[in-house]
Amino acid sequence: MPHFSNSVKLKYVKLGYQYLVNHILTLTLIPVMAGVLIEVLRLGPAEIVNLWNSLHFDLVQISCSCFFIIFVATVYFMSKPRSIYLVDYACYKPPVTCRVPFATFMEHSRLNLSNNPKSVEFQMRILERSGLGEETCLPPAIHYIPPTPTMEAARGEAEIVIFSAMDSLFKKTGLKPKDIDILIVNCSLFSPTPSLSAMVINKYKLRSNIKSFNLSGMGCSAGLISIDLARDLLQVHPNSNAVVVSTEIITPNYYQGKERAMLLPNCLFRMGGAAILLSNRRSERRRAKYRLVHVVRTHKGADDKAYRCVFEEEDKEGNVGISLSKDLMAIAGEALKSNITTIGPLVLPASEQLLFLLTLIGRKIFNPKWKPYIPDFKQAFEHFCIHAGGRAVIDELQKNLQLSAEHVEASRMTLHRFGNTSSSSLWYEMSYIEAKGRMKKGDRVWQIAFGSGFKCNSAVWKCNRTIKTPKDGPWADCIHSLHRYPIWCSLYLLINVHPPGENNECGKTTG
Repeated sequence: MPHFSNSVKLKYVKLGYQYLVNHILTLTLIPVMAGVLIEVLRLGPAEIVNLWNSLHFDLVQISCSCFFIIFVATVYFMSKPRSIYLVDYACYKPPVTCRVPFATFMEHSRLNLSNNPKSVEFQMRILERSGLGEETCLPPAIHYIPPTPTMEAARGEAEIVIFSAMDSLFKKTGLKPKDIDILIVNCSLFSPTPSLSAMVINKYKLRSNIKSFNLSGMGCSAGLISIDLARDLLQVHPNSNAVVVSTEIITPNYYQGKERAMLLPNCLFRMGGAAILLSNRRSERRRAKYRLVHVVRTHKGADDKAYRCVFEEEDKEGNVGISLSKDLMAIAGEALKSNITTIGPLVLPASEQLLFLLTLIGRKIFNPKWKPYIPDFKQAFEHFCIHAGGRAVIDELQKNLQLSAEHVEASRMTLHRFGNTSSSSLWYEMSYIEAKGRMKKGDRVWQIAFGSGFKCNSAVWKCNRTIKTPKDGPWADCIHSLHRYPIWCSLYLLINVHPPGENNECGKTTG
């Protein structure tokens, strides 16, 4: 009880401090305004009239003042950046025929790596600890024994994923192909000729003057790079619509060798894609779901270790694959540190910035061994969408940012249901939050993504309106059925997150 009492007192002290600092201007102005009002009320009517008559107004002064005010207001509104709205988005949901349960995945691995049982055992261990569930999907070409990663099969996967997401977006928004002014497609590893953006233009017969871009080789954070590019284009092209398509094509990049560092992506990456409609039109303001507030990009490519930590190369036998370095988590941590150092002053309330500054000064002047203060980003955001790159990534960010289980729930459930869908994973997470009915007007969302190079990118969105629980989308058939999500009480979390005897997120003791 004493410990509980102390914690409650500390909690209220912290809340009081935050309220005082964050509203210091309001709390200062209210007494001043109240004092002025009281003094005015003390004056009699005759004294108020005399005070007004004592003020002399010159026509030239009034004219100059009005001109100056109008000029300043005009300059301000002309220099103010255009608001960018996210009207809606759609995520691709793979068919049941592409599902890859653990048993199927391991059976294929045993047949494809029959001469290397240690690699099969390694993949099994990785899969068990990965956080993936039994319903993730791989493209049809990977289901063959051996896999058939042909160019035709890769194009087929791209068409299924991208066109399905685009069709869903057209249906949800009422957008017509001729209304698209800007098209951006990002896919890291599959870059055919003609490009994927040209494939979309050909399919939907888009306008000849459309501004199209195809981003490749930029890793899992390319989705936010596309959002940043779309924002910049919408700033200089008024009254425009931009469509961003984020995906990763698995077919040509399935590694068939024996190197363990290259086998890891086989266990994590799965089919997925998303199409997003952005607009700077004022007419879209009311129906738009979100408004883009900030995009912050951090690149650590100048460092050799960071540059090579996610590297596409050939193994000794000539098989091409993506090699993941053992230093990946440490490098991701450094990239995240640089990113939050930039985004912190933009989003954190004054109370958190003041505590961080005082701690920094204390470490510099008094004692360098003082523990650095980690800002409470829960004061700045209601929702967090952390790239579902793997269980270790989510665990590390939850620990470092001191987030609760609910804050990372969308990331964990997306990883469990869909796997690592690369740049599109953030939109499956956003869709999960909406499917749970948690997105309210005014809520702020922080999207964080990591990518090869090495990059850490962030985007901040503000919810425009309370979003009703959608009846369609990737989570429609499983979010409420039999209470499957969140799966906090599943065997996976009981074994891997909570040792026997501890309380889990459901408030029950694990056995």
